[in-house]
Amino acid sequence: MTPRAETVHWLFATGFLLLGLFLLAEAIVGRDVWAKRRWRLYLWPSLAFGLGVLLWPVSVFFTNSTLHMIAHASWAETAMIAGGAQLGLARGKLHSRWWSITVTVSLAVSGAAFLIHEQNPWLFSRSAFLHHALGWTLIVAALLPLLQAWRPRVFAWNAGFAMVWITIAVLLYCDRDVAPIFGHLSPLAGAPR
Repeated sequence: MTPRAETVHWLFATGFLLLGLFLLAEAIVGRDVWAKRRWRLYLWPSLAFGLGVLLWPVSVFFTNSTLHMIAHASWAETAMIAGGAQLGLARGKLHSRWWSITVTVSLAVSGAAFLIHEQNPWLFSRSAFLHHALGWTLIVAALLPLLQAWRPRVFAWNAGFAMVWITIAVLLYCDRDVAPIFGHLSPLAGAPR
């Protein structure tokens, strides 16, 4: 039996919430304190890579159209690339801080995929609104890893990057396939659940 789409979204929201909390803790205490326990450097890159791996079954088994499958597969591969590059930086195999551009590309591709695969207008349903909100959030947030690579010790950029993931988690927790948004639901959307 295939789980409902919102159940899968809520599971990934939990992963993104953990990702955001790890990054926020690192931003609050600072990179030097965070790195005193070497294993902590691997937390968020491993989680990002793992979420990318878990997106592959979603793209294959839980999609109902080719467009959705391509969107989920693009999220999976860019999350794995970004997580892998960050793991390489944490391990010391990669040395340039500009490898964080992989995170920028991942966020931009993910944001574009959210916008492209949602073919309904903003107020069609709650799901349509959240897809638009997630897409634009990710596209705007794609600037933060570039700013972090340029000036890595600026608290506002590090905390902002963490808050993006917490915001994405909150938006995913709000997801339901057919539900009204701001009291409005298109009659074409179906019966609310």
